[in-house]
Amino acid sequence: MAAQQTYPEHARSILILGLPLVGSHLAQFAIHMVDAIMLGWYSVEALAAVTLASATFFVLFIVGTGFAWAVMPMVAQASEIGDEVQIRRTTRMGMWLAAIYGVIMMLPLWISGTIFLAIGQDPLVSQLAQDYLRIAAFGFVPALLVMVLKSYLSALEQIRVVLWVTVAAAIMNIGLNYALIFGNLGMPELGMRGAAVASVILQIFSIVVLMLYADFKNPEHALFQRIWKSDPDAFRSVFRLGWPIGLTNLAESGLFSAASVMMGWIGTVELAAHGIALQLASAMFMVHLGLSQTATVRAGRAVGRADDQSLKDGAQVIIVVSMIFAVLTIILFLTVPEFLINLFMRPDEENRAAVLAVGVSLLAVAAIFQLADGLQVLALGLLRGVQDTRQPMVMAAISYWIVGAPCSYILAFVLGMEGIGVWLGLVIGLAVAALLLIVRFWSRHILKPA
Repeated sequence: MAAQQTYPEHARSILILGLPLVGSHLAQFAIHMVDAIMLGWYSVEALAAVTLASATFFVLFIVGTGFAWAVMPMVAQASEIGDEVQIRRTTRMGMWLAAIYGVIMMLPLWISGTIFLAIGQDPLVSQLAQDYLRIAAFGFVPALLVMVLKSYLSALEQIRVVLWVTVAAAIMNIGLNYALIFGNLGMPELGMRGAAVASVILQIFSIVVLMLYADFKNPEHALFQRIWKSDPDAFRSVFRLGWPIGLTNLAESGLFSAASVMMGWIGTVELAAHGIALQLASAMFMVHLGLSQTATVRAGRAVGRADDQSLKDGAQVIIVVSMIFAVLTIILFLTVPEFLINLFMRPDEENRAAVLAVGVSLLAVAAIFQLADGLQVLALGLLRGVQDTRQPMVMAAISYWIVGAPCSYILAFVLGMEGIGVWLGLVIGLAVAALLLIVRFWSRHILKPA
């Protein structure tokens, strides 16, 4: 057995793998943030609508990514023991499951306007959101396939291409939005539809590049040869690990989408401010998500070589790294909230002062939940690395929907705290999840009986 890594060596390994993953998540999120900023410049109604549309797209999307994220620990373990056949089988069936799910989910995206009206959203905002989602639906399957290949490449620690493809897409998105939202460079002014068209173009670009790279870099895996051939055993294995991950993702992202719906009940200005604060909080969350996936890969490899000490030491180091970043985010949100919020609005926006007032208070609450949010997603990453997904799914559902969502509603509407109350409910749900999940990982996989 190889010599155990010291804590500084663990930290170095985590950063070598984690920084490109963090960078790719930030670049991916930059695409959505640029959409929000540019549509905020276009109109407050467009910003409110893209907040609603993005939340809906993300909820459906994040469930499908459960199959992609299941690929990561399975490929990491197979790679650690040199099982090339299992790597191919797992990745192929991950793509199958992602594609099947993606096709099914195009229907709710198409009829989203009716759904928004049924849950009490503003008619204009509902129509604009549906216009966006009907176009974005055509990029849904490519986006899920991108996630599968990103998981495959990350598990093999071939992560630079993941970073650079995502950065390239983010840069392209700025130009496409500039042309298609506002009608520049000889293109028609499409508003929200333009942002959706740009997103579809980027998803197709990303999947083509990653497929070409994966085939060139790892010809021994032959991922795309006879990809139509079914593999029932691998299909079931990925499905068994992936569906709890997907539902866990749904529990968390659904909580934030429910918060968006509740903010929409309060008013359009409040929903726009919520959208800005959520974009900023989510950008910081991308760092923790990248570290979480780093934890998944490293835990999966530790399990593959039956190295319990490395699992424990690596978990301790990555938790410290995540918490340090959370503290830095708290400082940022509490010291320059006005500057951050103003990035999303035109200087002459008539509702600027109202949106700013609400947004500053929401960012103060967002600062509170940084530690809990980082810890809960990191615990999930560690648990996925050891392929423990079903009980965490139950814990997440309880935390977010039995505790978090009711607290948001009670604080906002029963106790009259409105937007602040919605966000305080998020804090409570995230804190409960963080506690339950980290206790499960430590008690079951670190302090397990000899």
